[in-house]
Formats: sequence, structure tokens, C-alpha cells
Amino acid sequence: MHQLATQWIVGLLRDRKIPFLICGGLAAKGYGSGRDLNDIDLFVPGEDFSSVVQAGQEFISKAAAHRQEEGWDLTYVQFKYEGIKVEVGSADGAKILDAGSGAWVPLDIDFSRYATLPLLGLELPLMLKDDLVQYKSALSRPVDLEDIRAIFELEGTSNDY
Repeated sequence: MHQLATQWIVGLLRDRKIPFLICGGLAAKGYGSGRDLNDIDLFVPGEDFSSVVQAGQEFISKAAAHRQEEGWDLTYVQFKYEGIKVEVGSADGAKILDAGSGAWVPLDIDFSRYATLPLLGLELPLMLKDDLVQYKSALSRPVDLEDIRAIFELEGTSNDY
């Protein structure tokens, strides 16, 4: 089902020539995490966000709004496609809670920094591994720490995160 949901959102974005960056668990999977996906997370440029919301409106399960929850402070919309949650965030002004300092820090989403990897039958632009590890380290939720461990185990390296 994750494959169908990913094909749906990627098709919607590519048909409209909207740049996007896969992050979260799906990006971690591309770099070696084997955990089950909770949802599909991605970012689009702020100027394209309303177009995405409009294009996917029949599948909206959580209306587009600015929210501060679970270590995130951003504007996003949640779609549900074939039972799978697809969360699309606006890159403008996104912040994460640094668990170490307790401070909200900007999440700099740079659409020119990505790695194209095959996942779920598609070639997907994933947030660069170092950027992913950096934000997951800051959040430090159990799923983030699990992803970081898996990424470094696959690489066969230790880490300081």
C-alpha cells in the first residue's frame, strides 16, 4: 500500500512539475532502515504548497494548517490514500525541536540537496543522508534513533549522534 500511496503523490507532484524532497522514514529506508513505515513524509516549496493541497483535496484527512506537534513546527497537510497517511509539509519556516537544547531550530530544506534512489518502484529524491541524520538526531524520538542506528549499521561505521 505504501507503494501505491507513494506513486500517487509522486505522480501528482511530477505532473505539476512541483519539486519535492522525501524525508522521514521513507528516506531512512532508502539509506538502510528496515523499520515499518508509519507514513510518507515529504516537503514541497512554500509557493507550491497550496497547489498540492488543491490537487489532492479529495484525499485530505487532516486539513492544511500550521501545527506544532511531536517536535515539529510547520505547515502541512495530511492525505490518506489507500489507507496510508501521506504528509506534505511546506518548506517555508519549518522548524524542529532540538531535544538536547529544548529550542526550536530552523529546518533548512534545500531542494538542490538530494540523492535520487530507487524505492518502492520509483526513482525518488531523498533528503541527503547527512541532512536526514542531522534532523533525526535533533528530534531524537525513538523512531529517529532507530533509523540513525540502522543507517550507520548499514554503512558499518560508528557515529557521534
